[in-house]
Amino acid sequence: MLWICALAGGLAGCAQLPSRTPVKPEGEACEALKGRQLAASAIALPTRGAVVDGAAWLPVPGSTVEYCRVQGRIDPVDPDAPPIRFELGLPSNWNGKSLHLGGGGYNGTVVAATGNVPAPPLNVPVPLARGYATFGSDSGHEAAPPYSDDPATRSLDGRFLQNDEALHNFAGDALKKTHDVATQLLTTYYGRAPVQRYFAGGSTGGREAFAVVQRWPDDYDGVISAYPAWNAATLDLAFGRIARALAQPGAYLDPAKQTLLYQAQIAACDANDGARDGLISRPDACRFTAKSLRCAKGRDLGDHCLSDAQIAAVSTMATPMRLHYPVASGETGYPGFNVLSGADLRGFLGWGSQAPTSPAQLGQPYLSQFWDHWVRFGVTRDPAFDSRKLDPERAGPEAGRISVLTALQDVNRTDLGRFAGRGGKLIVLHGAADALVSTRATIDYMERVRAGMGSAATDAFTRFYVIPGYGHVNGAFKASWDSLAALDRWVVDGVAPGAEVVADANAGTLGRTRPLCRYPAWPRYRSGDVNVAASFECVKD
Repeated sequence: MLWICALAGGLAGCAQLPSRTPVKPEGEACEALKGRQLAASAIALPTRGAVVDGAAWLPVPGSTVEYCRVQGRIDPVDPDAPPIRFELGLPSNWNGKSLHLGGGGYNGTVVAATGNVPAPPLNVPVPLARGYATFGSDSGHEAAPPYSDDPATRSLDGRFLQNDEALHNFAGDALKKTHDVATQLLTTYYGRAPVQRYFAGGSTGGREAFAVVQRWPDDYDGVISAYPAWNAATLDLAFGRIARALAQPGAYLDPAKQTLLYQAQIAACDANDGARDGLISRPDACRFTAKSLRCAKGRDLGDHCLSDAQIAAVSTMATPMRLHYPVASGETGYPGFNVLSGADLRGFLGWGSQAPTSPAQLGQPYLSQFWDHWVRFGVTRDPAFDSRKLDPERAGPEAGRISVLTALQDVNRTDLGRFAGRGGKLIVLHGAADALVSTRATIDYMERVRAGMGSAATDAFTRFYVIPGYGHVNGAFKASWDSLAALDRWVVDGVAPGAEVVADANAGTLGRTRPLCRYPAWPRYRSGDVNVAASFECVKD
């Protein structure tokens, strides 16, 4: 540099030269990934290969850690199918481990590398800042307007279901494709493969968690599955049954009646665990029925009571659905829901503020919008079809197509011996107040695993928790627990989760705690401060 300065007229000439901030070696290595291509042969499932569209060296928000943000796409075989868009985070403090993050709803948004596990812990950095190489994808399609205009609605766009490759990617294939590409890129970047490989997701991401355990057990060492929509196609049918009930004349419960229903359940069953704390710890012991709110003569007389039509709709949600035709996945129905939910009553049940229609409209129940898109774009592939005309329990001419979709979307294999045999660990969480994915369905699946593999074998590699008051993501008790640290200790050190404590992340009750009880145990109040986990004990009676 001094020699250049001399040629430029001595040291004074240096001031005239443009200055350049040195690029850190990590940044140079990161930028070098841009444009990198992976051949189709490097990916286990059929694609046309992958390419890195961008790579940038950035700070992890809220931390002192920096990372390489890698964005790219995996090109489909079908030129009419959308690509799988993915994001990979490569931290400067890599701990030698990777974490694949799942999506939600119909996906349609690239999972950010700065994302978190479901029910994330309070005051703990995101996994990327903790040294995990993190990655996720949009599962093979992008939400389009009007759904893409609001983050709260992007997971409702099911129009991609009209394309077979996009459907298969959403059903699970995108998981393997994304895993293979991300693992090769991070191995190239760090010069070695990850020592431990984890997966975490909730809802659709919870189904994806079960999918990787069942379909690709050699790819992951530990998995976290929260409120898993594991039997996704059968759940869609249950959504349809409820949506049709809510669409009947006078059957829809407006937000005020939803609040009435919630508060009546709390009043009737809150004390069943020994404490009046706004949480129902034992939904199976709750003897509340919507009939107790019946208006005189069953008429709709205002927001202080429910009409017979509204009681029928609530009962539809609370009772099991039975399929009167066989489907390829072997499922025969869907259990009812625990009809209660959380602190934000505006989002109670996911029933929105308008009765279901077809085509579905934003503002209507989440479940009816989900059902409407599944029927119009996945089952009939006729956007003009009225989804309210399809009876999910007696599907008639659509039964064959529904059966095909169950084979793709119901992730219900119960022999997890390959995953368990190589030391894999599985943590499953579900809220007792989930009104979008039935807690009873997860209990059913875990009991099937136990019946098939035996109690001792199941206990050796799984932990299953049902959390009172926790709904679908939110709830009267917004669960917060460092499940990733617990999983990592179990996988690396062989220390299984023991007397774990879950905290509440809601602003009004921030930091109150409960024991995290392994199902079928539930937390019973003993004595002391109702906001402290030590005041409760896990019991099974």
